[in-house]
Parts: sequence; C-alpha cells; structure tokens
Amino acid sequence: MSLEGRGVVVTGGGRGIGRAVARRLAENGAAVVVSARTTDEIESVAEELRADGLTAHAVRCDVADEASVAAMAEEAIELLGSVDILVNNAGIARSDPVKRLQLEDWNQIMAVNATGTFLCTRAFLPGMLERGWGRVINVASVAGLRGGRYIAAYVASKHAQIGFTKALAAEVASAGITANAICPGYVDTPMTDFSVSNIVEKTGVTPEEARAHIVSLSPQQRLIRPEEIAHVALMLAGDDGESINGDTIVLGSSR
Repeated sequence: MSLEGRGVVVTGGGRGIGRAVARRLAENGAAVVVSARTTDEIESVAEELRADGLTAHAVRCDVADEASVAAMAEEAIELLGSVDILVNNAGIARSDPVKRLQLEDWNQIMAVNATGTFLCTRAFLPGMLERGWGRVINVASVAGLRGGRYIAAYVASKHAQIGFTKALAAEVASAGITANAICPGYVDTPMTDFSVSNIVEKTGVTPEEARAHIVSLSPQQRLIRPEEIAHVALMLAGDDGESINGDTIVLGSSR
C-alpha cells in the first residue's frame, strides 16, 4: 500500500503504539510528523526514521492545550504541505476506585484522551474537507466498549473518544474522509508497564504476578504488539480503506 504524497501526524508518537504507527506509515511512503509532550522522545523517533531514509519530523504538542495544538498544526502543515492522515494516539491512564477518584485526575484523563482527540481533529479537518480526502484514526481501547473496575475515568474518556469518532464519521461520510477507532486490549507498551507498577503498589503482589494478571484478561493470553496496531492503522490510512467508516476495530479481546 503506497502512501506517497500523504502527510501524516501521529500524536503520542514518542513511544509504544505511536512510534510503531509512525514507522509503518513512513515505510509506506508517507511524510510523518511525530508529536508528543516529551521532546527528547519524539526527536529520537524522528531521527531513527530519517536514519532509515524515511521522511519524519518532530513537533512538540500537548494535545489537551488548545494553543499548543494550534501551534503544532501550523508547523506540521508548513513541514508537510498538507496533513491528510491524523492518528490520534496520545493518551493517559490511571486507576482508582470511584470513591477515591479525584476531580483533578478525572479532568486530566478526559482532557488528554477525549478533548485532545477533538482539538487535533478540528485543527486538521478543514484542510481535509478542502481537498476532499482525509483519514482520522483514533487509537481508543476495548475500555471504550465496556466497563472495567477501578478505571472509571479512563473508560469514560474512551467511550467519549469512540462516540466522537462515530459522530465525525457520520458528518464527513460524503466528503471523502473516514473516521475510525482502533480498540486494542492491553498492549506491550510503557502504559501497560505503568499499570503493572500501579497494581504492585496498591496490592503488594510481585511485578510478575501483576503482569500475569493483565495477560490473563486477554482471550489470547498475551499482550498485543504495537506493530499489530500499526498494521491496522496502515489499512485504514490508504485508499483501500475508504469503505471503512465509523467503525471500531477490536484487537486482542472480545467485545
């Protein structure tokens, strides 16, 4: 699948899923901007891709901050010429029982996972509409399709992200643009490492026991590899993905 001539922005692009998606799309011809809050990480990813002869740039952005998103969008368009494919991958998670969940934590998770998806999409959608072609790919979670103990804020944010995806898909269906959500279970990324540490801290089990518990939640009894999500993102990003719109593609878990 060729993405030659396509400009891509991947948020949360400094590690894990975002890093894998940026690489896969760049390997298929796209010019990519990797974006995240941590400058060192995104610069490392961009340098790694350029060392392999691929086109990549690093642009810092806090997706929860409207001004930061606007500045990132302006720079990305200047670097790429146009942004045809947006991968909203930036996300955060934490776990607490609802009775101990702090409003500050609730607001932060909603701001990054839900509002960040909206702000980035709004920044690039006008250009997609003008050109009559675009792809919005939101990396959500199976948590956006069902409940889960101790992760109320994360579940709510991912339900919001998926709801936004479906609403956007309906709005742009006749404009040459698609919007879809990829919904993985637990992925072998630093975010899962954080979940392991959180379980250890709050329950006293060993890291091995905590990781084994997370793995046991998957029907496949394994963590998903970031490259598997990148493969789906590539499928959605190209011309052949034009008939997939408003969908939630589940990986590594039953609905």
